Amino acid sequence: MPRRKRNRRIQVPPVIKGMSVYGIRGRKSNEVILHLEEYEAIRLLDYQNLTQEEAAVYMDVSRPTLTRIYEEARHKVATAFVEGRDLIFRGGDVYFDKNWYKCNACKASFSDYSDEVKNCPVCSSDDIISLNEYFAD
Repeated sequence: MPRRKRNRRIQVPPVIKGMSVYGIRGRKSNEVILHLEEYEAIRLLDYQNLTQEEAAVYMDVSRPTLTRIYEEARHKVATAFVEGRDLIFRGGDVYFDKNWYKCNACKASFSDYSDEVKNCPVCSSDDIISLNEYFAD
């Protein structure tokens, strides 16, 4: 029996929940799910131009594991582009590096170290949600 996957660390949540194809409607059943650890691998390697060794340290995984995550992410993104499918960021075996929240009023994302977040620091609204719940399956 294989052992359970170790959770991967995510530093910053995605600013969006996914991307939709322009010009094609009614294809919800054909969406591609990009797990949050795959999103983080693309963010660290391609956006921040880190080496695989550096990115593996940030995600708290081994370098070969990071390579497998990255290859799967690239395949999913290529599938979405070539086949004209929506790309949705959701799920995965992850934990956030900090407590991240999103304000429903002004759409700002922010982190807070305290256990009890009461108001948005941008607009002072009390309509906030935890991003751990926001990106849950």
